[in-house]
Amino acid sequence: MEREKEIFKVTLVGSAVNVLLTAFKFVAGIVGHSAAMTADAVHSLSDLLTDAVVLVFVRISGKPEDCGHDYGHGKYETLATTVIGIALTVVALGIGYRAATAMLFWYHGGELPAPGMLALWAAAVSIVLKELVYQYTVRRGRRLNSPAVEANAWHHRSDALSSLGTLLGIGGAIVLGHRWTVLDPMAGFIVSLFILRVAWKLLKQGIDELMEASLPDEVEREILEVVGTFPDVRDPHHLRTRRIGSRYAIELHIRMDGQMPLAEAHARTCEIEQALKARFGERTHITLHVEPVK
Repeated sequence: MEREKEIFKVTLVGSAVNVLLTAFKFVAGIVGHSAAMTADAVHSLSDLLTDAVVLVFVRISGKPEDCGHDYGHGKYETLATTVIGIALTVVALGIGYRAATAMLFWYHGGELPAPGMLALWAAAVSIVLKELVYQYTVRRGRRLNSPAVEANAWHHRSDALSSLGTLLGIGGAIVLGHRWTVLDPMAGFIVSLFILRVAWKLLKQGIDELMEASLPDEVEREILEVVGTFPDVRDPHHLRTRRIGSRYAIELHIRMDGQMPLAEAHARTCEIEQALKARFGERTHITLHVEPVK
């Protein structure tokens, strides 16, 4: 419950910043005649939507096991990460399409409106605020071991990158004059590629977890090292691992002396479970299968 409260707090801080920035960017984009800033405002609006996704899905994922979900509801958090990746992909494609259309219009002799100083200031303010929110959110996400919060942090960082590209495009169009107003949509197109890269990473992470991908090799090696510290446990094998939201699931076969009393074998497996939970978290799901030494 404490973890859920922390996630809500982090997400609400980002949401408050997103509300202010979205309104400011839309005004600056319209008044400042900047297509890049208007696209940036749409990106900030998508941040608000993904904040809502995190709030809803994390609340569900925090529910304990029930008769219909023997392993808990952690996969809902993974689903939230995937939804955020999809949202970022849609936003990036939309920004890229609008930017490419504007550039083609300019290439065929069309005249693009010159952006104003208000749009330039809006981009600068956005970069500073969104980078601060990213640093705050990603640190909390790592401390809470929440993939959804870390994914949302990258959405904040992508917004900062978007505003950086917008700042360069608007600044270049203002400094270089009317003939270079195409820099505004060019900046938007380049930023859309950066956002797509982030979206791909989040989608890959979410899909891998939903498809029961194994934990990284270094984590599996560490699991075997922990088990190997028990001298009467031999030949750990058939290791299977996966993520259930923010926690690990570990299944492992081990061998012990076949003459060992059942009570002693049970006590040893409990010690191994506690050692693994001490390393990977109390909510780690562990299944140990004991076999006699051949």
